[in-house]
Amino acid sequence: MSDMNEAPTDADQGTPPELRFLKILVTTLAGTMILGLITIIFLFVTRLPDASIPRPALPDGITLPEGTKAEAVTIGRGWIAVVTEADEILILDATTGELRQRVQITPQN
Repeated sequence: MSDMNEAPTDADQGTPPELRFLKILVTTLAGTMILGLITIIFLFVTRLPDASIPRPALPDGITLPEGTKAEAVTIGRGWIAVVTEADEILILDATTGELRQRVQITPQN
């Protein structure tokens, strides 16, 4: 005979079917969430390194000197400034595309 102060155990009464169903449902949902999170992390790791930053497009009729690649382009009134990979700014005429000025970018100490 059991005392009134003792809590009932599962062995005494057995687990109700509703609780068994709820336990299976929670376990299944937790497993699905873990698999989904692993899938999302895998996709981020495999897809994002392939994404590259596109180069800026120069207006038609503007060609850069041989061997230079544009990093940034700014268009002003009558001029176009192109920042190159070689850390210099090329100021070009907007109508003719001729090089007006070449400015070397020096790092600040």
